[in-house]
Amino acid sequence: MTKSRRPEKPGMGFKSQNHEPDNPGQLEPDQQFVTSPNSVLFVCGMNAIRSPMAEHLARKQFGKKVYTRSAGVFAGEVDGFVRQVMDEVGIDMSAHKPITFDELEDDFFDLIVTLSPEAHHRSLDWASERAVSVEYWPTMDPSTVAGSRQQVVDAYRQTRDGLMKRIQERLGAP
Repeated sequence: MTKSRRPEKPGMGFKSQNHEPDNPGQLEPDQQFVTSPNSVLFVCGMNAIRSPMAEHLARKQFGKKVYTRSAGVFAGEVDGFVRQVMDEVGIDMSAHKPITFDELEDDFFDLIVTLSPEAHHRSLDWASERAVSVEYWPTMDPSTVAGSRQQVVDAYRQTRDGLMKRIQERLGAP
C-alpha cells in the first residue's frame, strides 16, 4: 500500500477553507488531495448516526488496511435504527458509544470526512493545527424523517447505502 504524501510540519501544504465548499464532496482547488489515506476520521453532529455508520462501513471494507474512527461535534445517544440497518449488512453496532473530538484517543489522520455543516466547521478549526485534508460529504440526517416506522427505516437505509457508495468511490477497493 502506498503511503499518503504528508507535509513535514503540520499545516504545511494543506489548505482549508473556513466555509462550506461550493462543490460539496470535492476539494477546493487549492486543497491537497490525499489519494490513498491510511487513516480516516468521519465526523457528524453527534456521532450517533452518520459518522459511526461511515466508520463501520469503511472498517468492514478495508479491515486494518485503513485506520478508521468517528466523532461528533457533540456526544449523542445510541440510535436503535442505526443498529437495525447496519445489522442488515452484517455489521454489529452494539459496542458503539458516541464520542466527541475532545474524547478522541488519536488525532493523527490523513483525511477527515465531514457529514454535516456543523461537523465541517468544527473539523476545519481542528484541522488548522494539523496536517490533514478535510472533505465535506453532505449527508442526510435520517432522524429528521417523519412518517411510518417503515419510512423512517428506509431513510436510514438510504443514508447507509449512500455512505457505502461514497466510501467505495472515494477510497476505492481494499
